[in-house]
Amino acid sequence: MSQQIQQELEVDAYTLGLVGPDQEWAGTVADGGTVRTHTPPACWGPMITPKFRGGHEVTRPIRVENAKPGDALVVRIKDVEVTSVATSTGSMDEREAAFGDDPFVDHRCPECGTEWPESVVEGSGEDAIRCAECGANASSFGFEYGYTVAFDDERTVGVTVGREGADDLADRAGEAIALPENSRQHPILLYGPDEMPGTLGRLRPFIGNIGTTPTRELPDSHNAGDFGQFLIGASHDWGLPDEAALEDRTDGHMDSNNVRPGATLICPVRVEGAGLYVGDLHANQGDGELSLHTTDVSGKTELEVEVIKDLDLGGPLLLPNEEDLPHIAKPYTEDEREAGSEVAAEHDVDELHDAAPVQVIGSGATINDATENAFDRAGELLEMTEGEVRSRCTFTGGVEIARLPGVVQLSMLAPMENLEDVGLADTVRAQYDL
Repeated sequence: MSQQIQQELEVDAYTLGLVGPDQEWAGTVADGGTVRTHTPPACWGPMITPKFRGGHEVTRPIRVENAKPGDALVVRIKDVEVTSVATSTGSMDEREAAFGDDPFVDHRCPECGTEWPESVVEGSGEDAIRCAECGANASSFGFEYGYTVAFDDERTVGVTVGREGADDLADRAGEAIALPENSRQHPILLYGPDEMPGTLGRLRPFIGNIGTTPTRELPDSHNAGDFGQFLIGASHDWGLPDEAALEDRTDGHMDSNNVRPGATLICPVRVEGAGLYVGDLHANQGDGELSLHTTDVSGKTELEVEVIKDLDLGGPLLLPNEEDLPHIAKPYTEDEREAGSEVAAEHDVDELHDAAPVQVIGSGATINDATENAFDRAGELLEMTEGEVRSRCTFTGGVEIARLPGVVQLSMLAPMENLEDVGLADTVRAQYDL
């Protein structure tokens, strides 16, 4: 299947929480083709299902025609459709006896010791996930503070429900969260949390984990510089010896609420065929994802892909919708350019540079580390000193928090000549109709 190049490829097969070069391919899409996915929720469902090796349930990797290491993959997000009618979420509480080094990765039954045990559902509530071997509560997570959200038919708003509503949704959890046929997770609606009922929230769906395959196998939720810290020194199969080994990541797990319809993502290609994967759709999320989790949902995406040859990126770039850019990082208007040209002439400035918006994704153990990572990536890409990067981002951009503790979006209006030099100019012009 992976050798047959398809102009339009539909994907509904998933991994058990891992991304890496040894994962089975979902198929091959043409350079310039369309990918459509149907994905189950990430985070809470895989987190409470002990056979998962990572905290998400993402698609198998998608091979893209012509993509080779050292290229970049342009992913234009055309549509994100939420299919769940409700979900549960909140802040987490770990059950220490149910894992080794990492509650997202090395699960084990707290009674019989079976690693990554098969599990069955008995009733509802936080004791519902049982080890198939011995019957013990085998989930490594509960809620420290949790709530259940029901959506309107158009998926424009969500309302948190009380005990009766949470119980009703728990009784039909798989149906309500709309698990795809091939999903292997237990639906988090089974837990039925019911705190802060009657709260109304706006929905704006986006993709939390989307990127290309790293050169080493990693838990999908840990393919980032902040969550990846938990792999350093870990004794399980995906433990890393040091920080340098984490450089193999591709930062697919961004949790940026700007990765939504209309945005363009540009990803580094590290393996033959790129290995695009998709998952972790969210119905909404405030900047920073302050609970570490949000409204995880099943849903469908439509993506257009295109390869840029010989564009070796340190990490992802994001071209958000213009309305999502910081005010000072938006493309210049004609009136602004005219006013700027008058000032330039008055002060003997020979040339007013063309520039266009770019966001560089950075990740690290902390927000400061992530910002330094973004400085390094921007400087290497655009051939600027850190001083110039900092100056341009202060005067024509800024830094935004995608996720605490350490994923950021570093915005700047980058000189068009620099974008021309690296092969990004046409993609940026197309995004912002320049």
